[in-house]
Amino acid sequence: MKVLSRDLDDVIQHTLAHEEKHDFVLSMYFGRNVNPKYDKLSHELYKAFEAPLLRARFVKGEKWELRSVRPVPYNDIPEEHLPLLRKFAADYFGKKRYDTARGDKSAYDLAILVNPDDDAAPSNKRAVVKFRQAAEELGFRVEIIGPGDIDRLAEYDALLIRENTHVNNHTYRMARKAEQEGLAVIDSPAAILKCNNKVFLAEVMEAHGVPTPKTMVVHSENRHEVAERMGLPVVLKLPDSTFSRGVVKAKTAEELEKHLDEILGSSDLAVAQEYMPSDYDWRIGVLDGKVLYACKYYMAQGHWQIYNWASETKHDETGNFDTVKVADLPEDITQAALKAVQAMGCHEGLYGVDVKEYQSKAYVIEVNECPNIDHGIEDVELGDEIYRRIIASMKTVIERKIGIKPAADAVQH
Repeated sequence: MKVLSRDLDDVIQHTLAHEEKHDFVLSMYFGRNVNPKYDKLSHELYKAFEAPLLRARFVKGEKWELRSVRPVPYNDIPEEHLPLLRKFAADYFGKKRYDTARGDKSAYDLAILVNPDDDAAPSNKRAVVKFRQAAEELGFRVEIIGPGDIDRLAEYDALLIRENTHVNNHTYRMARKAEQEGLAVIDSPAAILKCNNKVFLAEVMEAHGVPTPKTMVVHSENRHEVAERMGLPVVLKLPDSTFSRGVVKAKTAEELEKHLDEILGSSDLAVAQEYMPSDYDWRIGVLDGKVLYACKYYMAQGHWQIYNWASETKHDETGNFDTVKVADLPEDITQAALKAVQAMGCHEGLYGVDVKEYQSKAYVIEVNECPNIDHGIEDVELGDEIYRRIIASMKTVIERKIGIKPAADAVQH
């Protein structure tokens, strides 16, 4: 019991922090408590013991400790708890699990992760509504969840992350937890790890012959070679830069030294990349190894990037766009994007590949595991079908896990 108490120490101390007594008894029914504030602790104990009716006793010395956990006889449950017990039981047995096969008409549960505090969310509010509608049409029950809902992931069959992903925050932890629970996940934890690491990206692109701007991995021992090898101006990136953040342009030797001091002061490595001026970047959406959409993102007003985070006005923060039919996409752009995704080992899931046209050639800038799907931009050509294809991809993963062959109308085109 002491080992378990140590493992659950954080959640125990947090949950019981405001309890005034020094002896506390917690009743758990199917991993829930009649008071929702104890649900997280109840769920953790349920995962450890997997018994439907439990009672735990905690004692406070220098801090709270778990002293005992025992099964609860049904006739020992307070009468006022019985209505909620019945509800918890119904919720528990109503959850869909992979231990029994389900027909094509069976319902699945989809969680869509959004974060109101994400100032560059990959889907706007209308797009999230479109995802919900597409999922419901395909047989899902849908719930919008937030960063604090990691302990509820086992309730779902699939997780769609529509928040900017990062290795060092809750998005990666939630993706990893969802995968461990057997959920279909977009974006997968492996994709987050790979695409967030610009050093890995540079090395993989070079190893697989993917056309990219001239690139150099920079550290304290070779930083003096950057100007000579790359020329000026040069683009510098933090290894985990996303959405143009952590990306700067050095136009002079003085700026180069200043920016390298800043980046190498917080990271052992930096990525230097040849500067290729252009009016726009291509963003090619790739789903399960096939092109889903194609957009031209124009540079922000008076800026060299699509995003200008230093802008004082929202109007000038981003540039305009054009959505292009996939059939009209130049072949070299298509092939560069698909080759980049294949090189990353990303055969399933949703990705965005940034490609530049420079001097009549295509160059891959980066691969993103959490590309924008915004209503009014990426969905201009496909309309609602873009949301349906993404959800159908997740449904295929779910049904493959439980041995159901995909219906003909779910096959990607």
